[in-house]
Amino acid sequence: MIGVIIGVLGRLVVPGRQHIGVLWTIAVGIVAAFVGAYLAHLLGVGDTKGVDWIKWLIQIALAALGVYALDRHKSRA
Repeated sequence: MIGVIIGVLGRLVVPGRQHIGVLWTIAVGIVAAFVGAYLAHLLGVGDTKGVDWIKWLIQIALAALGVYALDRHKSRA
């Protein structure tokens, strides 16, 4: 479920209309959630007291980059 939320938030960050479907958005969100959690763990901010805001920001930023890259790739094809 977290991958869906991360994907949607990442898509909202990217300006303009994206030419990718819902399933691609979810897939990007799932990958971004796993990779972002791993990066946050490496940086030592993966598990903090309370809400892990930095981990969420990393995950959303990765999802936005993924959505942007996939949209650029789809629009060229």
